[in-house]
Amino acid sequence: MITFRLSCHRFVASALLASASLTFLSSPLFAEELPPSRSSGISVPEGQIEEAVAALDSIIVDIKARSGIPGIAVAVVHGDKTIYAKGFGVRGDKNSLPITPDTVFQLASLSKAVGATAVARQVSKGVVSWDSRMKDLLPWFALSDTAVRDKLTIGDLYSHRSGLPDHAGDELEVLGFDRQTILERLRLLPLSPFRISYAYTNFGLTAAAEAVAEASGVPWSDLTEEAVFKPLGMTHTSSRYKDFVARENRAIPHAITDDGFAPLYNRQPDAQSPAGGVSSSVNDMAKWMNMVLANGGDLIRPEALQPAISPQSFSKRPNSPDERASFYGYGFIVGTDPSGRVILSHSGAFILGSATHFTMIPSLDVGIVVLSNASPVGAVESIGSSFTDIVQTGAIRRDWFSGYEPLFAAFYKPLGQTAGKPFPKAAAAMPPASYCIGRYSHPYFGTVEVREDVSGELVLLAGPEQQVFHLEAWDGAMMVFDVDNENAPKDSRSGVRFSGGDDQAEILEVELLVYDGPARFERI
Repeated sequence: MITFRLSCHRFVASALLASASLTFLSSPLFAEELPPSRSSGISVPEGQIEEAVAALDSIIVDIKARSGIPGIAVAVVHGDKTIYAKGFGVRGDKNSLPITPDTVFQLASLSKAVGATAVARQVSKGVVSWDSRMKDLLPWFALSDTAVRDKLTIGDLYSHRSGLPDHAGDELEVLGFDRQTILERLRLLPLSPFRISYAYTNFGLTAAAEAVAEASGVPWSDLTEEAVFKPLGMTHTSSRYKDFVARENRAIPHAITDDGFAPLYNRQPDAQSPAGGVSSSVNDMAKWMNMVLANGGDLIRPEALQPAISPQSFSKRPNSPDERASFYGYGFIVGTDPSGRVILSHSGAFILGSATHFTMIPSLDVGIVVLSNASPVGAVESIGSSFTDIVQTGAIRRDWFSGYEPLFAAFYKPLGQTAGKPFPKAAAAMPPASYCIGRYSHPYFGTVEVREDVSGELVLLAGPEQQVFHLEAWDGAMMVFDVDNENAPKDSRSGVRFSGGDDQAEILEVELLVYDGPARFERI
């Protein structure tokens, strides 16, 4: 799990898939009238959902205090109504203004499910189908295997079964490449077996969304607004980062530090907007959940929505006979709760300061969304699980935060073979600067440059905006630089090795650019 390319989206999706689960009812039938496949092992007596709502204040206050996160907003829907919507804590701005149900948060990977309903709306209108081929909608997009390219559909990419490597493209986003460039370079990556492999890919899904937008004749940010946000009255929701930062009532991202949470960074996710770029409030998300629980309501035909909320790929296969499997639909995590109910859910997070979660139980027509302005520590999932416990069983079955927190703590382990290690005392002398200086090329990462800065120290320049990484001598031709970004926790450190040639290095290897690194650059 611990790799440079592993973003919070991926960790949340993979670590929490087993906890996601619930069942879909389109009409209020009594249990004895249901077919066996829609029956639950536990009945929910009248008033139990209301009891869960009554317990929410104390649940949220407790987990907020234990986690230390600055701000949380929560909404619950039931019976086509918002029956709970509150804010707790502060936005994190200079005036320490309070969180309200209209405070706008970055949704991170909840954007996938929200965007999937925009696709379902276009499926309803006959613009596309989930089985529309990418080669027909977006001819310039390709993968490394032409046989896969000929068959690849919107649904394949929305269910993460294309064969692309896990989190393909995220490392290019961190370096500052734009969406078009990232999607074009996905063709250079090796593929796992098509439709039988699962790997969570923000930019694979983004490619599918781009294809739908192309077929619709409008940019993705406009499409989501026209297809979902405006019809549902989601006036505080957008797929554009500029709209988020323009909101007066917005939550400031807070990153985890040794001394708690602090507003250190901004996360600009426009490159992967369909996968992680939506911002919204819990009041708006409540409207969206009510639409999903109403099987599309007046917005989406049920047959267009149902594939999105149905298992399409194995996201977590059981490791023992008594372990439940987890599945991914089109933008939704789909699973089965211990009660036997189908659950629709998703979590999202930015390591730079956002953690979000929703859970919907269609058979009970109830849903909860939890948004926070802090790096993921398991708090939002713990609130959701505690609530759904009471909804289904009348009590909280376990201390969810003590279970989730260690999973997320592991995510902050620094990356790199030299991370946390002292610089060697008996290191070999580094080669002269002239041996290292120059431009190096890689088909996927493009051109990087090693040069001396104004102080005479070696630096590595990478990405279209030439991000600067300061190189430090480690041992001979190996150097290191510190890494701290969305894909690498604080105190991560990448190795850099120069080799080949007598007077000049011909090869530059950079450890923390790819999952199975190092990335090998050749001098040009």
